[in-house]
Amino acid sequence: MNLHDLVDRLAAHKTLGAAPREELEWLASHGSLRRLSEGDVLTKRGLPVEGLFVVLSGHLAIYLDRGTGRNKIVEWRDGDVAGILPYSRLVAPPADSVAQEPSEILAVPRDSFPAMMQECPEVTAILVHTMLDRSRHFTSAGLHDEKMISLGKLSAGLAHELNNPASAIKRSAAVLETLLRDTEAAVHALGTSKLTDPQLAAIESLRGTCAGAREPGVLSPLQQAEREDRIADWLADHDIDTAIAGSLAETSLTVEALDRCAAEVSGPSLDAALRWTAASCSLRWVSSEILEAATRITKLIGEVKGFTHMDQASVPEAVDLRTSIGNTVAVLAGKARSKSAAVTVTLPANLPQVRGFAGELNQIWSNLIDNALDAVADAGRVDVSATCERQTVVVRVIDNGPGIPEQIRQQIFDPFFTTKAVGKGTGLGLDIVRRLISHNDAAIDVESAPGRTEFRVVLPIADARTTAAQS
Repeated sequence: MNLHDLVDRLAAHKTLGAAPREELEWLASHGSLRRLSEGDVLTKRGLPVEGLFVVLSGHLAIYLDRGTGRNKIVEWRDGDVAGILPYSRLVAPPADSVAQEPSEILAVPRDSFPAMMQECPEVTAILVHTMLDRSRHFTSAGLHDEKMISLGKLSAGLAHELNNPASAIKRSAAVLETLLRDTEAAVHALGTSKLTDPQLAAIESLRGTCAGAREPGVLSPLQQAEREDRIADWLADHDIDTAIAGSLAETSLTVEALDRCAAEVSGPSLDAALRWTAASCSLRWVSSEILEAATRITKLIGEVKGFTHMDQASVPEAVDLRTSIGNTVAVLAGKARSKSAAVTVTLPANLPQVRGFAGELNQIWSNLIDNALDAVADAGRVDVSATCERQTVVVRVIDNGPGIPEQIRQQIFDPFFTTKAVGKGTGLGLDIVRRLISHNDAAIDVESAPGRTEFRVVLPIADARTTAAQS
C-alpha cells in the first residue's frame, strides 16, 4: 500500500480522521503496516508494548480471568487505537492481545512519541482523550468485577454462617410435633388421675427443679453419660420408660428430687408426671434453641446490611469504624474458621468517627483482611486495630504470614499484579483499595518482613460539619 492510500485510510479513521492531513502523513511515514491473521498475538502478556497501534481493519481483544471466569476486558475494531498512548503509564498488558479475525494495523514505535507529540499536536490531543476514556472504562469494569468477586465471597461466607442456625431451626422444629404430642398425652393422663393437693405440689416442685437453667459444658461427656445411666436406673426401678432418661439428664434434676416426688406420687401417675416434665422441659429448650438461632440469623443479616451499606450516601459522611470493621470481620468469620485463624479486633471505646464513604471503607477492610487470611497459614493470626493520631485515625491490619518479598513490594498496588494462582486472584484487590483510599482522602502504606506484614490506612477524622450534615 502506497503512502497516499494509507493517509486516505487514516483520514477515514473513526478516531484519528479529524486530525490535519499533514499530521496523518507524518504518522503514515513513521509507522509500519502490519497484517495479522486470526489468532496472531499483537502484544504478549508481561512484555513491553512496542508502540501505538492504529486499527485499520479487523478485531483484536484481550481476555483475562479475573476470578469470575474468562472475561473480555478490552477490544479494538477498525477505527480504534490500541497499544501505548502518549503520557500513558502502561508498560506491559495484563494478558495477550490477540487478533479475533484478519486485521490490519499501523504500528508507530514508542521511540517516535517525542517527535510525534511535537509534530502532531492534534493527533496527540485525540490520543490523550482516548486514553482518558479508556482509563474510565477500565476503572469502571475493574470495580464491577471486584465487587462481583467480593459479592461471591460474601455469599459463600454468608451461606456458611447461616447454615448452622438454619439447621438448628430445622432440627428443633422437627421434634416440636413429637414433644407437643407427648405433652398432651401426659397432661391427659394426669388429668384423669384425681391427684391430691400434696401430690400436685410434689409434681410442681419436680417440674420447678427441671425448669432450672441448664449448665452446658459443666459435665464431661463421660460424666453426662453416667448421670443419664443413674436416672435410667431409677426410672427402671420404678417401672417407668427409660426413654425419657436423656431428656431428664439434660436438666438440673437430681435423684433426690425424684425420690421426693415418688414419696407422694406412684404408679401411672408418677409415670405421667415424669413424661410431662421431660416433654415440657424439652419444649422449653427447643423453643430457646429456635429463638437463639433466629436471633443469630437476624444479627447476621444486620451485619451484612451494615457491611454492604445498602443506604450508602453520595457524599462523605461520619463513619463509626467500630461498626464498619466489626461488620466486615463478622462477614469473614467463616473464612477465618475454615483456616482455624484467629482474627482479633482492638478498637478503643473513644475512637472518633472518620470522614468517608462507609461502603467503600467496608470494601477496603474486606480486601485487606481477606488478603491477610489468604496469606497466613492454618492456625495463623490476623490483628486489626485502630488508634487516634493527631487529626487522623490509623487502622492497622497485621498478619503473621510469610511476608511480601521486597522485590515485588512496589508492585502490589499495580492493576492485575497477583502472586495467586490463575483464577484465585484478580490482581485488582489492592488496586481497588488504592483507588478507594484516594476517593476517601486517605493514605495507605505497607511494611513487611517474614512473619509480619502490616498495612496502615490513615483516615481523616470527621469534623463537626460532616457530623452535622449527616444528622
